[in-house]
Amino acid sequence: MTIEESLFGTCPDGTKARLFTMANKNGMSISVTDLGAALVKVLVPDKHGVTEDVVLGFDKAEDYLDNPSFFGVVIGPSANRIAGAAFEIDGKEYQLDANDGENNLHSHREEGYHKRIWEADTEGGSVTFTLKDNASMGFPGKKEVMVRYSLTEENELRIHYHGISDSKTILNMTNHTYFNLDGHGSGSMESHELWLGASQYTPVVQGAIPTGEIVSVAGTPMDFTKPKKVGKDICEAFEQLELTGGYDHNWVIDGWDGSLRHFATVKAPGSGRTMKAFTTLPGVQFYAGNFIAEQKGKDGANYGPRMGLCLETQYFPDSAHHHNFPSAVFGEGKEYHSETVYRFEV
Repeated sequence: MTIEESLFGTCPDGTKARLFTMANKNGMSISVTDLGAALVKVLVPDKHGVTEDVVLGFDKAEDYLDNPSFFGVVIGPSANRIAGAAFEIDGKEYQLDANDGENNLHSHREEGYHKRIWEADTEGGSVTFTLKDNASMGFPGKKEVMVRYSLTEENELRIHYHGISDSKTILNMTNHTYFNLDGHGSGSMESHELWLGASQYTPVVQGAIPTGEIVSVAGTPMDFTKPKKVGKDICEAFEQLELTGGYDHNWVIDGWDGSLRHFATVKAPGSGRTMKAFTTLPGVQFYAGNFIAEQKGKDGANYGPRMGLCLETQYFPDSAHHHNFPSAVFGEGKEYHSETVYRFEV
């Protein structure tokens, strides 16, 4: 597969950011940048053959240096929240940046992997980004991490992650892309239909920190085991939704065993586009974009709340404090691997 490279912008220190674009024979293309290893564009035909970009983002790298909603970027070394901005491994405490009240969110807002320039390699028909990290942001370990983006002729966007560390640390990376299958500038995605292969979720307290419980979705607005519109129950008087302003929770993927599993299907009735999502990970943070700030996006589009949804595959948030959650501690020979696939259909 041919990969086109172009200049995407310039960082304040003068470093040039690059954009890499690959296309398949079906009219689908994706573009990624070495700034934050971000997914910038996903162009997919609709039921009438009209191609539109279905992910929220910006036209140039400089805007990704602000990006308060984390459009498209890879989060690392640890996605989501850690209570008290601290954790212990083998009895030693590590202090993190308290950047979400008293908690830690997405590692660090300025120093996290989403604000760094990654090394890029385009051999083999994919774009592979690598990054070295020497115990930054309070996370222990000299680490080397990799994210590979591939596009198949089956209209699959495949994201493969790998990480090693010379000491035990938390590695829990994710991609924070917001999808709107009617087009990134088309407005609210609350009419999208969502199915989740997840009959349980992890409820939270104030601050969106999990309680440690794993509870059934049955009989609650959190139940997507049968497809329903995202907006159907999002404003229900349900404590979990009130705590987070809508859907912003971790769902527990049914039957998790480390193999690649189909965990979600999103359908946009207007355009006819469907996205099926697969992962090797145990959880997915479904975020309905409740707090997307009013801002200008690509092509002059106006973005705002609930104009895109995220399916952030992950180990459960705050797993360091809940021993009943799958562990996200890696290193000292235990390597981090995961894969997430988004397949587009009409």
